Amino acid sequence: MKLLLLFIRERFAWVGFFIFIMVLLNMLFSLDVGLNDISIWYVNVSLLVSFVLFLAWRYVIEVGKLKDFLGNMDSRLDDAHKSSLSLSPFQEVYFRKIEDVFHEKNMDLNQAKVQLQEYSDELLAWVHEVKAPLTAINLMVEHVEDLPTRRKLENEWLRLHLLVDQQLHQTRLASIEKDNYLTEIELKSVVYKEIRGMQAWCIEKGIGFEVNDLTETVMTDGKWLAFIVRQILSNAIKYSPANSEVTIFTELDPTNAILLHIKDVGIGIPLEDLPRIFQKSYTGTAGRESSQSTGMGLYLAYNVARKIGIRIYVQSTVGEGSLFTLRFPLQNEYVKLTGR
Repeated sequence: MKLLLLFIRERFAWVGFFIFIMVLLNMLFSLDVGLNDISIWYVNVSLLVSFVLFLAWRYVIEVGKLKDFLGNMDSRLDDAHKSSLSLSPFQEVYFRKIEDVFHEKNMDLNQAKVQLQEYSDELLAWVHEVKAPLTAINLMVEHVEDLPTRRKLENEWLRLHLLVDQQLHQTRLASIEKDNYLTEIELKSVVYKEIRGMQAWCIEKGIGFEVNDLTETVMTDGKWLAFIVRQILSNAIKYSPANSEVTIFTELDPTNAILLHIKDVGIGIPLEDLPRIFQKSYTGTAGRESSQSTGMGLYLAYNVARKIGIRIYVQSTVGEGSLFTLRFPLQNEYVKLTGR
């Protein structure tokens, strides 16, 4: 129906010209007495039927060509196929121009993909190069005897390490399907490792952790899960007041899926910010008050989680803190995930 209406609109000039001819003929039949013996209705019906049949024929031919053309838009047509379309001279001019534009844009797109891949490879190489001196600096910081100075250096090193780590995972995000490996992971080992990594920051702010048993094991990618937990923990520490506590515990939801909760008693997230906290570069109300906020941590965590089948939920009240929840997929959901 849509194609029929489009065809009629495209041929509106034909219809208008036909109506003009019909009106002109009827006027001639009315004014010329020599034509009084000819049935005007017979002429009108004959012309109308002929015109309708002509339009129907053109509709079948042109819609067939259109469907054939649309079915081959993904590739340049060979000469044999072009000739089978039976294009008119004007249509062939349009066709060749459209084809040239598509070819040019495909070339530009392929070139952009190559440049993006080269940039990504260079960025990954740079990040790996930076990690080496970072490791050396960390070893040197451990030998600083002045405790206050060492604590400050450890804290600044951690900030730099988290930024480099964030950039590394952001670069790898586009190819995460090639870089994930689902296996059974013990939540306890992942959480405790990330807490130990934040130790210098936690000591500086006096942040403590209350961690339940975390005896559950989940089927997921350990490296990417650690990255997600790292981003949520860093946010919890960043926005928690000094000498407060972060609580980490697990439970099962009504479908028996494992839920990992990370709860802080920080400044909380305003209601108007909640729908946007996982958007790229969105720092929110609290982020505008802190020069350390990049708006990338939760965005990356959310996108990584979505690609490995984990769902992230958040509940928050201003002044009372936030509760981030990771829901791990069930067995049948893992089958769908690995079968993509």
